[in-house]
Amino acid sequence: MRDYIYNFWQGLYTILVGMKVTFRHLFIPAVTIQYPSVKPQMPERERNRLYVNMDDCIGCDQCARACPVNCIEIETVKSIPGEDLGTTSNGKKKALWVTTFNIDFAKCCYCQLCVFPCPTECIYMTDTYEFSEFQRENLVYDFVTLTPEERIQKKKNFEEMQAKKEAEKIAAAKKADEDKAAQANKPAETKSDNKEENKQ
Repeated sequence: MRDYIYNFWQGLYTILVGMKVTFRHLFIPAVTIQYPSVKPQMPERERNRLYVNMDDCIGCDQCARACPVNCIEIETVKSIPGEDLGTTSNGKKKALWVTTFNIDFAKCCYCQLCVFPCPTECIYMTDTYEFSEFQRENLVYDFVTLTPEERIQKKKNFEEMQAKKEAEKIAAAKKADEDKAAQANKPAETKSDNKEENKQ
């Protein structure tokens, strides 16, 4: 009988020890955040998703060069004479069309090293942390505001300008060669005329 009571007490005691934490929190108000309707307040220096303000981007490529995992891809095209690209918010004049500015968030390690070299402070970390995707390709984000047609047109305009400059350069070189040849022939003709005069 004594063993039965002892075993009963041991079982009851074990349950009470196991439920101690539960009983302790039973009368404490819940602190569970009802996500996603309620979201946690992020710390001030929290580093999350990158954002690029393309209005201030000058296409200098410094952020891509600073990235340790090569998750930033930038392509630029020079503007042709007469095009006004505007200025950045700090007054720096733009000279390049940014035709590609992709960030692969699947590679990004959120180190913030791309933020500091930017001369116009157009790239920075945000507090946005919800960007999971079902497809890996959707994590490559394109920040360029130009349409695909505009990107092709900017490249075409630059190529035409380069071809025109090259043609002008070839024409100028050809003309210089012709002038040089004409100058070389002119003294020879003068010398022959002088010889004929001396004979007379």
